[in-house]
This record gives sequence, structure tokens and C-alpha cells, in this order.
Amino acid sequence: MAQEKARVLIVGTGGVGTMAAYALEIGGKAEVTAVMRSNYAAVEKNGIDIDSIEHGHDIKGWRPTAIRKTIPNIKQENLQPFDFILVTTKNIPDLPPTVGDVIEPAVTAGKTAIVLSQNGLNIEKPLIKRFPTNPIISSISYIGATETSHGKILHDDGDAQKIGPFNNPGVSPEAAEEAARRYIAVYNAAGKLDITFDADVKFVRWRKLVYNASYNSVASVLRMDTARMRMSQHVIDDLIRPIMLEIVAAARANGVQLPDDVPDKVIRVDPTDTAFKPSMCQDAEKGNFMEIETIVGEPLREGEAKGVPMPTLRTIYGLLKGIQLQVKEKKGLWEAKFTPDNPYQ
Repeated sequence: MAQEKARVLIVGTGGVGTMAAYALEIGGKAEVTAVMRSNYAAVEKNGIDIDSIEHGHDIKGWRPTAIRKTIPNIKQENLQPFDFILVTTKNIPDLPPTVGDVIEPAVTAGKTAIVLSQNGLNIEKPLIKRFPTNPIISSISYIGATETSHGKILHDDGDAQKIGPFNNPGVSPEAAEEAARRYIAVYNAAGKLDITFDADVKFVRWRKLVYNASYNSVASVLRMDTARMRMSQHVIDDLIRPIMLEIVAAARANGVQLPDDVPDKVIRVDPTDTAFKPSMCQDAEKGNFMEIETIVGEPLREGEAKGVPMPTLRTIYGLLKGIQLQVKEKKGLWEAKFTPDNPYQ
């Protein structure tokens, strides 16, 4: 008798989410329900065209098992529980709704494992509080995938992920690990991808912050690609390297021993023959909201709480919050006026 397919809900179907849906479906061990917003009409009509470095360059009109405009409500719609909910949206906790608000109708207590394919630190904490009996899984992704237009995906860098369980006190370590390993088995059933289990979630996340908190944040302020930063020399010496060293120090103060050579390796990780701009910079240039708190604010707070001086990151954080405030004002989410408790009026 064939094993029943895992039911997977994907929230966030841009480039990364779509390639996850495709990998899950072609492996034959999952049926995917994808929640789509702006791209729903295009995908409903024509499916998704994919140009993939790993799956083929001429995939036309593909669809997951189901697409929806809204989050399924398990109880109200009398639906079967989801085994996994994969969240690939940007994590911007300072703007409602939160991830927990969005996915709550689809979560079955004690059953659904929540997979966070998102950057940054402490992203699991509000979900552990809200869903204390559900496994929460970390996915650190290194894929290159972009939705070039509605229903058109360019996948130009391999799907590599490090997956492991966050520590949820309400879930046994054995159950949490089993959920993470099952997700890997379902995701990479076809065996084509570099999807690995890594139990040291804190190390993996702090390690990626060495890049994200430096290059992402500085690029967003300067609107500069990483090759030009390196060509300038001073941007690396005055901003990038100091931030990287501050992140390494903060990680060590929090029990994560990043190697001494990490900054030198990460500084040179991007190619110099392309004008690559990190995703946060692209968001800034488009006037979109940026993932400031999880990528910059949280490591800054974790380091300073342990007495680690982080002056460069503190300054960049202030600049980024100023840029974010301008975006909020343009979108009608902040009004330029003094509040009663403002000491600067």
C-alpha cells in the first residue's frame, strides 16, 4: 500500500516558495496547497513557467495540487490537517499581521510542523509561544530563485538548505528532530538537491548573519552592489568588516563559536563580475519594507544584552529604521507628528 502523501501548505509563493512547491510535488511524497496573492490570477489561468538550473529550463504551465487566495481555515472548512506549513514570506515583525496571525487558521495543535524558511534571529520565539505543542523547524536557504513576473520563475542557483528543529519546550527533542528529518525526506524525495539536516540551528543562523547583517544592511543604505563595495576597499574596512566582527563577537557571547576566518571568507563570497545587490537592498530600491528587525535588530539586541560593543551595527540599524519609516509614511502607516511622550518637540 502506497504511503499517504504529506499535506503541505506553502505561504509565500514567490521564487523560493514556488521552487519549494515544485520540489515537494515532483518527489511524489507531498501534495502542496499554495497560497497566492498578487500572482493568483495569472497562475490560475496559465500555470507557472519555470526556468530551473536543477529541474529543467522549459517547464510550462505547472501547478501545485491546489492554489488559494486565502489561508485555509481547518476547522471552519472541515479540512484534513496539514502535516507541514512552509513559510517563505519576509519576516517583518514590526508590521502586522505577524506570521502567527497569518498561519493560525491552518495550524492543528500537536500535529502541524511549521517550517520557517526565513532569515534572521529569534524568529521562532513568537511561534513557540503561540503554538507550544507544534514542532518549529528552521530552514536556512541558499537558493537563487526569482519571480520575474506573475507566474514566471527564474531558478538560477541551486536549492541548498540546512534544516533543523528549533528548541520548543512543549515538543520533545526526539519528536522535533523526527519532524525535521521527515520534512527533508519529503522535500528531497527525488534526491536531486543539497538539503541537509543540521541540529545546530543557532550556529547556522548566526553564521548567515555574518553576511546578512553586514552586506544586506550596508547595501540597503548605500544602494551599492557588493562588488563595488569590495572595489572601493573603504566600504569593507569602515563598515562591512567591523559589522562582521561585531556579529562574531555577539555570537560568541551567546554561546555560538564562529571561527576566526568567517569574516574573510564571507567578504569574498559574492562574484565580482556581476553587480549583485542583496535582497534587502532590492527591497529598499523598490520602496518595499525591509527585514530590519530579524536581521539587524535582533542580533544587535542579543549582543548588547551580553555587553558586546556593536557601534557600527547600531549606527546602521538607526539608518535602516529611518529608511523604513519613510516607507511607512509613503504607504500611510506613519503620520509625521509629535506624540505626547516625544522629548524632542
